[in-house]
Amino acid sequence: MLRIRSIGVVTLSAAWLAACVTSGGARPADEPALRAALARQGAAWDKAIVAKDVEAVAANMAEDFRQIRSSGEVVDKPTFLRDITSPDLTIDPYIVEDFDVRILGDTALLSGTTRMTGKYQGEAFTTHYRYIDIYVRRGGTWRVVSVQITPIRD
Repeated sequence: MLRIRSIGVVTLSAAWLAACVTSGGARPADEPALRAALARQGAAWDKAIVAKDVEAVAANMAEDFRQIRSSGEVVDKPTFLRDITSPDLTIDPYIVEDFDVRILGDTALLSGTTRMTGKYQGEAFTTHYRYIDIYVRRGGTWRVVSVQITPIRD
């Protein structure tokens, strides 16, 4: 019985290792480079949002994208794109603080806090929130599939 168990563990470990190698997951040596690339991708998306570059914003998003707004409302990609690029909305350049990237195989969690300012329908606004952007690698390409924001009460 012990021998069979030992073989089963070795076989299971070999299968797990093969799955990790073939799944496209980052090896520990590659993880810092992947974290840096995802950080650049997230920063480029932020700049595209501020610039209202709808093509660049959309190109970073998966087709099945969802946003969970601070109100709890869930919106899809077309709604997010419409609202974020609305002529009624102006977002000032902003800085992300407490930025973190966690990689879990073909999923990456990018999170941080932001103090955002701008104007909506001519009225100035200021928000402070924590966010998480969930990226998934499909076919070798990373795209954001979900965004959630939570207001921080100052």
